[in-house]
Amino acid sequence: MSKEDPRVRTWSPVCEAVAALLGPYAEVVLHDAVTDRVLAIWNPMTQRGPGDESLLGELGDLAGRDVHGPYEKLLADGRRLSSVSAVLRDADGDAAAVLCVNLDRSTLDQAAALLSRFGAPATERPEPLFEQDWTERVHHVVGTFVRTRGRPVERLGREDRLAVLAELDEAGVFSMRRAVPVVADVLKVSRSTVYALLAEIRTSRSDS
Repeated sequence: MSKEDPRVRTWSPVCEAVAALLGPYAEVVLHDAVTDRVLAIWNPMTQRGPGDESLLGELGDLAGRDVHGPYEKLLADGRRLSSVSAVLRDADGDAAAVLCVNLDRSTLDQAAALLSRFGAPATERPEPLFEQDWTERVHHVVGTFVRTRGRPVERLGREDRLAVLAELDEAGVFSMRRAVPVVADVLKVSRSTVYALLAEIRTSRSDS
């Protein structure tokens, strides 16, 4: 880089800071907006260097807006880049330099692919593995109910609790010893509340 150029001296600290923050995944390039040449480059991803052509025609009319992007670019090896360019103006408002930051998306793409695999749709639950674990059934029933309603257990209303307790009762959960304390803990209510609602459910069934 030509540190003799006043534009490089002015903007070098900014470019170095961005390169230090995003390196080694980002290339920072300072272009001459007048001669369309590279002034300086940090963390280069290609063989180009100071004095090489910038080919800034891709940014269009520099007299318009000063920030362009993010936009996508491709390297010859197939890597995708997310790029953003900023027009740096002199005291008269004329474009003096263009600062470009090219972020290599390879690592991000790999991370996104990994996360998407973790988020793959679940297959049907193998019930034989869970039929003896009634506490697991409690969590499964309540968790499914909460997801369907779209609100946490603390915000379930009285009718919601009646519905989920009825489902648990039909599943035979309350035939198990110490079921009421476990259900009360999961629903974040008192044991007396569970007993009262359960009695109401069973009374309603016997009357119907």
